[in-house]
Amino acid sequence: MELREALGQIAEIRQQMARSEVFRGYRAITVGGSGVLAVAAAVCQPYWVASPGSELQRYLCLWVSVAIVSAIMAGGEMWWRARTTDSAMARDMTVLAVEQFFPCVVVGVLLTLCIFFSAPQVAWMLPGLWSLVFGLGLFASYRLMPRQIFWVGLYYVLCGVGCLLWGQGASALSPWQMGISFGGGQLMTAAILYWTLERPDAGQT
Repeated sequence: MELREALGQIAEIRQQMARSEVFRGYRAITVGGSGVLAVAAAVCQPYWVASPGSELQRYLCLWVSVAIVSAIMAGGEMWWRARTTDSAMARDMTVLAVEQFFPCVVVGVLLTLCIFFSAPQVAWMLPGLWSLVFGLGLFASYRLMPRQIFWVGLYYVLCGVGCLLWGQGASALSPWQMGISFGGGQLMTAAILYWTLERPDAGQT
């Protein structure tokens, strides 16, 4: 019984330490790649989805595909790093990072399904809602990351508000709503990750 209690206390201490460390599972090149992918999708959208208001399914196929590829890139790298590391702390931090960010992904998926099947007339709100939900996900998990990530979360929230305020009518489902919000936010995140964690002299500043 004493051994079991001791092991439980060690696990709890390890989890507390994980919460106080900086998570290094997100890499600048992967996050930046998802930003470049979003910008490329924004460039291609007018050719693939000429009228997104009447081609909602094609619009969703485009941007859901971008989201899935981005998630596979980030998730695959996190899984690989957690699998190959000898540090139990690193594995705990990976699990914690997923637990903190995953709810925003679930909410984003549910919002998309509800609007697509029940209220397609308000589909113009999707870019703004996606950006707001993603920003909330960053706020939920930014304590594991460099503190500058807070500003990226704020950027997503402001982009979401802007999309909801000005993304109606002729601007509805404009490609650059996603290109600027998601593409810009991911590129900002990549720059912060590189500058604070990955550049050779990052630990000296």
